[in-house]
Amino acid sequence: QKSSALVQLASKMASAMRNAGGADPFAKVRGMISDMITKLEDAAGADAAKQAFCVKELGATKEQKEDMADSVQVLGTKSEQAASRAAKLKAEISGLQSELSKITKSQAVLDRLRAKEKSTFEAGKAKAEKGLEGVQTAIKMLKDYYSKGDSTGAASGIIGILEDIESKMTTYLADLTSDEEAAVAEYVSMSKENGVDMATKERDVDYDTKETKMLGKSIAELSSDEDSTQEELEAVTAYREKIKQQCIAKPESFEERKKRREAELAGLKEALEILDSEPSLIQRRVAHRKLRGVEQNAIVAASA
Repeated sequence: QKSSALVQLASKMASAMRNAGGADPFAKVRGMISDMITKLEDAAGADAAKQAFCVKELGATKEQKEDMADSVQVLGTKSEQAASRAAKLKAEISGLQSELSKITKSQAVLDRLRAKEKSTFEAGKAKAEKGLEGVQTAIKMLKDYYSKGDSTGAASGIIGILEDIESKMTTYLADLTSDEEAAVAEYVSMSKENGVDMATKERDVDYDTKETKMLGKSIAELSSDEDSTQEELEAVTAYREKIKQQCIAKPESFEERKKRREAELAGLKEALEILDSEPSLIQRRVAHRKLRGVEQNAIVAASA
C-alpha cells in the first residue's frame, strides 16, 4: 500500500523539477525529503511516546482495578462476617435476658415461699412453746400439789400423761426448729446459686453488648470503606475504558503504524542518499544543453 506522505512528496518533487529552471532542482528536493523525514521521525517519536503511555497506563490501571476489586471483596466479606457475628450476639443477649428474667421470677417465688415458711414456723413455734409451757406448768403444779402426801395412783397417771405430752411437744418443737433450719439452708443455697447464675449471665450480657456496639462501629467503617473503594474502582474502570478507547480502539495498530513509518523513512533516506551520491547529474544535463546550442550555432554560421 502506497504511503500518502510519499505520494504527496512525489507530487511536490515533480512540481519542483518542472519549476527549477536553470537551478539545481535536487537541492529543493533534498530539502523536501529532509523535512518529510523530520516530520515522520517526529510523528514516530510521538506515536512511540503515546504507545509507552498506553502500555504504562493500561498496566497500571489493570493492577489498580484488580487490587481495588480484591479490596472491595475483602471488605464485603469482613462486613458480612461482622454482621453475622453481631446477629449471633444479639440472639445470645436475647436468650440471656430471657434466662435472667426466669431466674428473677424464680427467686421472687423462692422469696415468697421462704417468707411464708418462716411465718408458719414462727407461728407454730410460738404455739408449741406456749403449749409446752402450759404442760410444764401443769406438771409442776400437780407435782407440787401431790407432793404434800395426797398422791394417788390416778394423780401419778395424769402426771405421766402430761410428761409424755411434754416429751412429744419438746420433740415436735425440736423437729420444727430443725426443719426451719434446713429450709433456711436450702433457701440460702438456692439463692446463692441464683445469684451466681445471674451475675454470670449479666456479665455475659455486658460483654456481648459491648462487642455488639464495637461490631456496629466496625460494620459502619467497613461499609464506608467498601463504598469509597467501590467508587474508586468505578473511577479507575471508567478511566481505563477511556484509555482503551484512545489506545486500542483504532483501525491501525501501533505495530502497523511503526512498520509503515519505517518503510517511509527507509525510502526517503534511500532517496536522499541517491541524491547525495549523484551531485553531477544536474551539471551533466546542463552541459548537454549548452553543447547542443553551440552545435546549432556552428551549423547556422557554416550555412551562411
